[in-house]
Amino acid sequence: MTLLAAAVIVHDADRQRVVLLRRGPGAKYCQGKWDLPIGKSEPGEPVTATAARELREETGLVVEASALRLAHVIHGAWGVESPNGFVTVVFTAHDWSGEPVNSEPEKHSAVRWFDIGALPGEMVPSTGHALRCVLGDGPRISLHGWQDPAPGR
Repeated sequence: MTLLAAAVIVHDADRQRVVLLRRGPGAKYCQGKWDLPIGKSEPGEPVTATAARELREETGLVVEASALRLAHVIHGAWGVESPNGFVTVVFTAHDWSGEPVNSEPEKHSAVRWFDIGALPGEMVPSTGHALRCVLGDGPRISLHGWQDPAPGR
């Protein structure tokens, strides 16, 4: 079964910045790397609701699911919790309420704004690529891991 996830690019266009979180020592993968707010869809949950829920749970920011805009799709061949592949639907949010806070310190070591011209180099590969594609008006779909076989295969 393919895992469905949602990620959100919180884009403050006026100040040319985005919210990122740093995966902490308790994260399941990519500890120490910067990532978008992201999470798995629950059974029966629309992917837009997943995006809004995960954003609120991880950063305290509140966005209406209907205000999210489709930005990018990542199709991964395999992942830590998805040996049979994953699809991450990446949305942009330009309207939200609140200020970003680290609402899940057991998973993340930091949550902060980054200028879009000074993004960190150490990002989760799939979401970092998607973010750069969206900000640079690049492709709207990424294939992650299809060229390389999964470890152990």
